[in-house]
Amino acid sequence: MTGTLFGHKRARVNLAIQETPSSLPVVLLELGLPTGKLLQSMGGGMVRIAMECEKRSGGDKTQVMEEPIWTMFCNGKKSGFGVKREPTEEDLRVMRTLHVVSMGAGVIPEEKEEEVHPEGELAYMRAHFERVVGSRDSETYYMMNPDGNSGPELSLFFVRV
Repeated sequence: MTGTLFGHKRARVNLAIQETPSSLPVVLLELGLPTGKLLQSMGGGMVRIAMECEKRSGGDKTQVMEEPIWTMFCNGKKSGFGVKREPTEEDLRVMRTLHVVSMGAGVIPEEKEEEVHPEGELAYMRAHFERVVGSRDSETYYMMNPDGNSGPELSLFFVRV
């Protein structure tokens, strides 16, 4: 799986999970965490993001990644909510721009050089994620280091409790 975290530095970060770097997102979430704050946390070492939602009564058959709203924790601290949404035209532009990038981080320039977005530059981080399905109520995505030396720098946990 390919995971892409992207967003304007003073706006909320988005998470797109794709089968391949050039495919449309399987899941797109807007996370309740400013992009700049996430980048700062990642600069300090390993980051763990836990997304929790409540089980529905009646034996609902909804897959865990199809849940619409999540409570989000970043490194153990409640950080707001994550909301599943459909891709906007800007999201699709980001995916088209990054379709040849399998992993990396950087800034995507504005389409017109004279345009300056009020929420800052559009930063992104893209990597290969290993998907682990624990049960029908939990999935985990581990960002894999290409050199294989240390463990994952970013872990995303999706849990229905």
